[in-house]
Amino acid sequence: MADGADAIAVRTGRRAPATASGTPRHPRADRLFAAVAGLFVLAQLLLVRPGMGLGWDETVYVSQVTSHTPAAFFSAPRSRGVSLLVAPVASWSSSTELLRVYLALLSGLGLYLALRAWRGLFPARVLATAGAFFATLWVTLFYGPQAMPNYWVAVGALVCAGCFVRAREERPGRAALWGVAAGAALMAWMRPTDAVWVTVPLLVLVLVRRHWRLLLALVGGLAAGGVQWVVEAYTGYGGLAERLHEASRIQGDLGWHIAVDDQLRSLGGRALCRPCTGEMPHPVITLWWFVLPLLAVLGLVVAVRARRTARTLIPLACATTAALPYLFMIGYAAPRFLQPAYALLAIPVADALWHLVRAPGGRWRPVAATLVAIGLAGHLAVQLVVLVYTVDRNTDSRRDWARTADELHRLGVRPPCLLTGHEAIPIGYYTGCSSGNTGGNNENTTVAEIVRTAGRIPVAAITGPGGEPPAYARSWEAHRIGDLRVGVAPRPEPDGTG
Repeated sequence: MADGADAIAVRTGRRAPATASGTPRHPRADRLFAAVAGLFVLAQLLLVRPGMGLGWDETVYVSQVTSHTPAAFFSAPRSRGVSLLVAPVASWSSSTELLRVYLALLSGLGLYLALRAWRGLFPARVLATAGAFFATLWVTLFYGPQAMPNYWVAVGALVCAGCFVRAREERPGRAALWGVAAGAALMAWMRPTDAVWVTVPLLVLVLVRRHWRLLLALVGGLAAGGVQWVVEAYTGYGGLAERLHEASRIQGDLGWHIAVDDQLRSLGGRALCRPCTGEMPHPVITLWWFVLPLLAVLGLVVAVRARRTARTLIPLACATTAALPYLFMIGYAAPRFLQPAYALLAIPVADALWHLVRAPGGRWRPVAATLVAIGLAGHLAVQLVVLVYTVDRNTDSRRDWARTADELHRLGVRPPCLLTGHEAIPIGYYTGCSSGNTGGNNENTTVAEIVRTAGRIPVAAITGPGGEPPAYARSWEAHRIGDLRVGVAPRPEPDGTG
């Protein structure tokens, strides 16, 4: 009955039954959302190994708040949101397992709250299906327990768009307005530029309709979340324009780049596709990516016929603007970039799936339900296969960094120390060393500074496969660690004279 009441409320625009305090009751919806979120957490803990070491970007974010390793270079595109998110654990513990469990639980809570933001706007079954669809994408499961920003931008986008629709359709109460502000702030806290792209349709709509309270909530949330990034632009980069320019350079000079094919290549489990070369994954792996927008459009058609267009069009528009820069403005790909778009598309997609199951009458309904179930089962199987492959591949690479760190310790490169060269940032984190590079996107030191540092503490220059050691390190003691060449600077004398 509760789900039927939700469906009637969606079609008629009436509120669900309320308690004596006036708060709408959706007990069945809350239980469904909690079940989806709980299963999402459980799947992360079972399928994404809690002991899997930190990835490259994770070491940058986590190192900003840890006491056991120096802070890595923090480049212009990054924001401090992830570092603050992990600080309650990473500030006092070096346990990767504990951090993974903490983030898995937090990501489950985030999904639950994001679904609740839409409660009553769609039937509970539709929202639970949307949450399950998003939660079972391999990219969502893989990044849910990781110290990365994109999942949290997706959660913020769902909260912001859902509360925006609620505030627009109902009398704008404090809860909906605060939800808009909180969702916008979370996005800007994690990735300010992504937050702007997601909210473009919302900003246009409030300006056209002159919803000034909504505009204040939206802009206020963006400002609250992005103020630290803007202040840091002036204190560390010479101004906002300079930071944006540097961020663009690091990302390959943003402009007209067709990256659709790059995103397709990354769907096979490549965490970062830069440069994005090689063969396309098997069509079975990429099929869902082509079906997704078709189902979203069908969801919009269903909404138009049911005279609830805005509830579907708003998340669809936000998903489109969220995806645009990563499909047409950047010269490489990472599957996590599109997480906010996937989360927003999940609602119209779920609505379309339920329409396909329930719309046919008579003997065709079981046939339609069976076909949809088979399609979803195949989709889930593909996602799990890619997830297992991705976890195995990333676990191996992170174990390589840990083994390299152990060998460096054996060679006498122990904290305090400095690493430079190939993969110096992640290997430096595992070794407990600071990292420095004299060129590239992570340039943060000079040759002269490296040589001076070698007179005080252990320094090692790492050269990747096929590379040549830098000129200043060619006379250093040479070693092999796997396929890496490592030059260790002469040990400084006890009095620091070298």
